[in-house]
Amino acid sequence: MSGQPNTRLSDLFGLAGWSKGELARLVNRQAAAMGHPQLSTDTSRVRRWIDTGEIPRDPVPRVLAALFTERLGRVVTMEDLGLVRHGRTGKRSGAGSAEHPDGVPWAPERTAAVLTEFTGMDLMLNRRGLVGAGAALAAGSALSSAMYEWLHTDPTLTSDAPVIDHPLLHHADPAGFDRYEAAPIGREEVDELERSVEVFRAWDAARGGGLQRKAVVGQLNEVGGILAYHHPAHLQRRLWGVAANLAVLAGWMSHDVGLEPTAQKYFVIAAHAAREGGDRPRAGEALSRAARQMVHLGRPDEALDLMNLAHSGSGDGVMPRTRAMFHTVEAWAQASMGKGQAMRRTLGRAEDLFVSDKDDVAPPSWMQTFKDEDLYGMQALAYRTLAEFEPQAATHAQYYAEKALALRVDGRERSKIFDHLSMASACFIADDPEQADRFARLALMSMGSNSSRRTWDRLSQMYRLTAQYADYPRISELREEIRHALPRQKGGRGGDGGEGARV
Repeated sequence: MSGQPNTRLSDLFGLAGWSKGELARLVNRQAAAMGHPQLSTDTSRVRRWIDTGEIPRDPVPRVLAALFTERLGRVVTMEDLGLVRHGRTGKRSGAGSAEHPDGVPWAPERTAAVLTEFTGMDLMLNRRGLVGAGAALAAGSALSSAMYEWLHTDPTLTSDAPVIDHPLLHHADPAGFDRYEAAPIGREEVDELERSVEVFRAWDAARGGGLQRKAVVGQLNEVGGILAYHHPAHLQRRLWGVAANLAVLAGWMSHDVGLEPTAQKYFVIAAHAAREGGDRPRAGEALSRAARQMVHLGRPDEALDLMNLAHSGSGDGVMPRTRAMFHTVEAWAQASMGKGQAMRRTLGRAEDLFVSDKDDVAPPSWMQTFKDEDLYGMQALAYRTLAEFEPQAATHAQYYAEKALALRVDGRERSKIFDHLSMASACFIADDPEQADRFARLALMSMGSNSSRRTWDRLSQMYRLTAQYADYPRISELREEIRHALPRQKGGRGGDGGEGARV
């Protein structure tokens, strides 16, 4: 017991709208349903959890996490409730404050447990149809300040992990409590997990994040259970790599369908997993995803905070092409702020780094889709965004969008949609409604078979540009078609594009 109020639990308790007596009764009922009929709590105990920071024994924290998850319609973990026994848990000066909004960085040994718990709650929400976006998104500056020192420390693979030649490690010990009932695995199984990432990545690029998100989250949950065991160091690093790749993909798919707080949590989990595996560039790339999400949501200044951390935290081993990709995200953020000169300088650095990569070293799997067309797509997006402030930039956006489209191949349909929308928007700004109409219709034709909400966000953004041409018969028809095609959705703003930089 800390003697101090658990402000995290108190805040969520207020959002849930229960009385203390009601919560006590719900805990007893839920615990019985989870196989703990002997558990009995009352109003005074609930009061101590909230007012004095008392942390109840297992399984109560898990029971509370399940109750709050269902009540609020978003994933709520034990960490979110301030009910994990490490440091000064529950106090805002430690886990959960202006400096540490999401309780990050958590202790290294907690990463697999946090991963497993979060994915389990996410899956529960999906099964019950309760997934929502009712959580606050942490500011980029708050995230970066919380993770700065942690990201710059040495990798934290456990030094006492058993090094045993037998691939199945029959006698491996569990590494933590509350683990998923998985078993330690060998090289062949890790090979299969790595191949599954490629399958999910290809599906996401082709069809958007909505159709396979649950499958990715389920696979990530399984990997979290496997990571509860210590494996030989070489397998453990590969497993952390799988976890990082799946977490990034789960975050990107969540962002793609508008689950923004959930997406951000997955990006943070991915950074943790990458660092556990000693892969600093992958950790930096995960943070660049959160930065790109911030630009999409109209928070480019916070995106730049995150990109500064991604650059500095990636270490010296980051490849030129990866640094080039980082700069394209940074340039998009600068364009969103109307900083044309800074954007051009940043894109110039991106081009120089991109062409300096001699392809003599195979890129990691998560960078193999950042090709020429993806660089062009991001340049088109940056110039199209800047054109809102400097209309003459629209011609540059058209130039790069055309180059990207000329190289797009089958299987990257979402990227092609974004490029068509960048081109259409640039044409409207450049006073070429005939060409704009053509590219807008090409995008619209493909969007019905894609589950990406971000494409609809971008279409909505382009629709705004059609207003001054509403008297043109073709554009009037286009506007009517867009109005009928747009799904009814809550919120959503901004857009994204040139997605080739992303899995």
